[in-house]
Amino acid sequence: MNRFVISYITPFIRFLAAEKGYSESTSRAYKTDVCEFADFLKQNPQHNKIDNIFVRKYLSFLHAKKNTKSKDKVSTIKKSTIARKLSSLRTFYNYLIKNSILQENPFEAVATPKQEKHIPSYLSVDEMFAMLDSIVDNKLFTARNRAIFETIYSTGARVSEIAGANVNDIDFENRLIRVIGKGNKERVLPIGEKAVESVKKYRAKLHLEAGIARNLNTPLFLNKNKKRLTTRSIARILENIVKECGIAVPISPHSIRHAFATHMLDAGADLRAVQELLGHKRLSTTQKYTHISIDKLMKTYDKAHPRK
Repeated sequence: MNRFVISYITPFIRFLAAEKGYSESTSRAYKTDVCEFADFLKQNPQHNKIDNIFVRKYLSFLHAKKNTKSKDKVSTIKKSTIARKLSSLRTFYNYLIKNSILQENPFEAVATPKQEKHIPSYLSVDEMFAMLDSIVDNKLFTARNRAIFETIYSTGARVSEIAGANVNDIDFENRLIRVIGKGNKERVLPIGEKAVESVKKYRAKLHLEAGIARNLNTPLFLNKNKKRLTTRSIARILENIVKECGIAVPISPHSIRHAFATHMLDAGADLRAVQELLGHKRLSTTQKYTHISIDKLMKTYDKAHPRK
């Protein structure tokens, strides 16, 4: 039975990409989670039936597992990671049921671990402006870097959405950009004047120095080999910029997206409008940014109010 179920992993991953429209990175994460469970099955051949007891045994294994990717060698994997793995396996077994391969999902009865409350780190408006202004765009690649982070901060788009954008996705005249988000869902976002000018400057330099046309439907941001810049490369570029700025808080491209949301809400933007801009499926995902604003408000209140 176990080997029979494992044989459906490859068609399941194809199903996620073809019918669910999941991105390559998301599909890869699902495959990793399901394959890890398959390895656990192989290590426990005495269990012929995957039932609630076996699933709880696997859950105990996950809780005890060490996070080998962490610098802290003794840390266990996060509850959020365990929750994601359980979600992947629930989806896999629902796929098996849908295709009449199994009749029950052993993961449905297992509660998802309670998540740690996490408030994302972000830069203040002044810090964000200082970081962006520190990128001197007088050379081709510094102009590109300035354009990338101006665009992420201006639109609140995911780094994968910006990395995947093409030149023709930007309507320079109306200041709009089309991005493809999770599940291949398209969004059209406003893009600020500073970001537009930064992109124009970069593409002009690219045309002048590399002979690449400004208006072809080619990747918007290129690496030194004139290929599409990857999300990993963008993260590394930002890491170097942050170090040069002397920013103590760890900042990733996603932190810039956090800053966009927080700064918009602080300035009075409607929560549902920000949800739409971010491409969040659930309003609760966007609401975490209001917690940052409220926390900031409470600190101001505690500091200023005469009667503590």
